[in-house]
Amino acid sequence: MTDPAGSCRTRDEHAWRRTALANERTLLAYVRTALAMAAGGATLMRFFGGPSWTLVGVAACAAGMLVGLTGAVRYRRVRRELSEDPARPTGD
Repeated sequence: MTDPAGSCRTRDEHAWRRTALANERTLLAYVRTALAMAAGGATLMRFFGGPSWTLVGVAACAAGMLVGLTGAVRYRRVRRELSEDPARPTGD
């Protein structure tokens, strides 16, 4: 006979772990995007030295930093919500 209560608990724990891993993957995507934007901005400033290109490069670097900060804030918010979740695995 199967244990329905244990089955539900296991299912909830797996769902919690999948959500936590998805949150980490999303953070990595934000970081990857932020680095690409900053690198693109630095490349524009380095190889196209005109004042308009420098302005575009600085804007791209600033946007990259904003994207990285947004990703970090979102990651922390979701992680905090997950830590307060009653379905969180207990580790036993």
